[in-house]
Amino acid sequence: MSDKTRIGAFLEMMSAERGASPNTLDAYGRDLLDASQFCNGRLTKAKPSELGAWVSDLAERGLAPASQARKLSALRRFFRFLFEEGDRKDDPTSRLDGPSPAREIPDVLSREEMKALIAACGNDPRLKCLVELLYGAGLRASELVSLTLGSLPRRKGARWVTSDIIIRGKGGKERLCPLGRPALAALSDWLEERTDPDVKTRAEDLVFPSRGASGHLTRRRLGQLLEGLAAEACLDPARVHPHALRHAYATHLLQGGADLRAVQMLLGHADIATTQIYTHVLTDELQELLETAHPLSG
Repeated sequence: MSDKTRIGAFLEMMSAERGASPNTLDAYGRDLLDASQFCNGRLTKAKPSELGAWVSDLAERGLAPASQARKLSALRRFFRFLFEEGDRKDDPTSRLDGPSPAREIPDVLSREEMKALIAACGNDPRLKCLVELLYGAGLRASELVSLTLGSLPRRKGARWVTSDIIIRGKGGKERLCPLGRPALAALSDWLEERTDPDVKTRAEDLVFPSRGASGHLTRRRLGQLLEGLAAEACLDPARVHPHALRHAYATHLLQGGADLRAVQMLLGHADIATTQIYTHVLTDELQELLETAHPLSG
């Protein structure tokens, strides 16, 4: 069978059996087609030396270590699938060495910068709700824009009975994200605006409806809104994006004394090592405090 046929079968398996998200499937598809092209359409029959040459080529193209590691991970999963399906009797990726992806310490927005962003929302209820949910619940951009009315806390009239929203994250895993009073207030204000008949007809069940094909606000549009908000708050637009607010949420929780495991659960991280990156920010702050406050620092 051709590479495209087997890659297609692999993606179907990842979707049906592993619950991989559309974004993950798209990334795997692109990575495997790239490897197939490098192997002249003979990826399923590739030798370890050919795959090693592809890995080396990724580095020569200037791809970041994290991108190289992701592509190699897709390749390993693909050949594991071929082995399990009986298409291969060996795993040519077993001895391939990939880069160790360096985790970059995020440039975290300060509490004062977050206050400036929220203040810059002015009287725009949708914009304020978007910011409050990104910063107040640490949602990913994809989780936020696809939020449904059914996942919101329960209400009795105008009063919130519960404070948790249900989030379906990566791999289809569900988690509860508690909302604080500012986020709940912003959500209430936006829902009042959203009940306008003109808005409601566009997408009945979505919190942030849009006229686009998806029916909801796109991640790209969300990014554009935050860039404009950053300019309004006199902040560098390059520092203000959906994930930056998620970084701020996690870091400010840890600065306030939150347990690392609790933050891992709130963020929906499968591996606590992903959450531990935020402890580096705290370590840097402690180092600065030591250098400025300790009597022997001078």
